[in-house]
Amino acid sequence: MNDTMKAETGKTVVDQINQYLVEEAKNMLLAPNVSISETAYQLGFEYPECFSRLFKKNTGMSPRDYINAQSIN
Repeated sequence: MNDTMKAETGKTVVDQINQYLVEEAKNMLLAPNVSISETAYQLGFEYPECFSRLFKKNTGMSPRDYINAQSIN
């Protein structure tokens, strides 16, 4: 399955799943009164730090920076 996905999209299954999680997180982080830790746990992360690293790797900014940038717009 991984080979097929990579051939079709250029991304591995794990990359696709991580991209999906980050997109979901973007929506969840903008909800009022939901912490970054709560978002991480709701997405299935055992440790919020792992979620934050994944988010930053995929977006170039931390979850907190993303929230702040969106509130300015």
